[in-house]
Amino acid sequence: MILVTGGTGLVGSHLLYRLTQTHTGIKAIYRSEKKIDLVKRVFSYYSKHPEELLDKIEWISADITDVPSLENAINNVTHVYHCAAFVSFEPDKYHLLRKVNIEGTANVVNVCLAKKVSKLCYVSSVAALGDAKENYEINEDSYWNPEAEHSVYSITKYGAEMEVWRGIQEGLPAVIVNPGVIIGPGIWRHGSGSLFTKVHKGLRFYTQGSIGLIDVNDVINSMVYLMENPYHNERYLLVSENWTYQKFFTTLANRLSKKPAEKELKPWVLQLLWRIDWVWHKLTGKRRRLPKSIAKTLTRTVKYNPSKIKSVLQQPFQPIEKSIEKTGAFFLKDFGSK
Repeated sequence: MILVTGGTGLVGSHLLYRLTQTHTGIKAIYRSEKKIDLVKRVFSYYSKHPEELLDKIEWISADITDVPSLENAINNVTHVYHCAAFVSFEPDKYHLLRKVNIEGTANVVNVCLAKKVSKLCYVSSVAALGDAKENYEINEDSYWNPEAEHSVYSITKYGAEMEVWRGIQEGLPAVIVNPGVIIGPGIWRHGSGSLFTKVHKGLRFYTQGSIGLIDVNDVINSMVYLMENPYHNERYLLVSENWTYQKFFTTLANRLSKKPAEKELKPWVLQLLWRIDWVWHKLTGKRRRLPKSIAKTLTRTVKYNPSKIKSVLQQPFQPIEKSIEKTGAFFLKDFGSK
């Protein structure tokens, strides 16, 4: 029996679709029944009979921050894919981030140990990897400097990984994956899907930084392969290609038949904007739109090295241009070309 936490998210929904093709005995946690409709939409991209696939899944109302409901969900489970997480870069969301990402993961680890689960796969992030020194690439062994300035999201994803490593020390077989920005369809209000939405509405500026990108199905294929083969107690960086933001947003705009951003937002402007955003937040109480950590990320040039995962997989990653092409087609199908 397999359990997927975060089954209504981008990774979780695509993972569930993959599992329904090859497995029986699948459980998935949900918090809001309405979000199961998002999973149905994702399934409909790949199947003419999404309802039949949904019926293969035992949906369980549970919360990783609520231990009794989690214990119920993990009953009779042998393998757990822990995809659930809270994503925010707003500093005032730090305590909620800790509650979900660190405490929630600790709960998953503890219950897996208590229930003698055979293997855990934890979906972390490149945000939990250390910073590379000048002229070096970031990989699984990059040093995490606790004294460095990290986003609140990065801190809690790193803390969540520490809980998984603690579980490994206590006897829980596990693997950790650290994906970059995941390209895939279905969740258009959050994550990379929101970038398609923003470009579709019109994006005027780009920045000089860079990002690591990977197709959602490459993430899924990596997770399933690592879980179904004798890989234990390791972490794997999942990035297909390193692109500049300019190339990324230009490719998105071209795919959506929108005018690409032509003006560069200079670093000094971003430094000014995040300060204005902070003052506006203090005066009005409105949510931060440009936290300092995001401003820093938008101008940071990094290169992720995925050689470790590529050395164990049996197939290459999908080209990012192809991933954007397919995801853009699903976006236009959902929202039209206007």
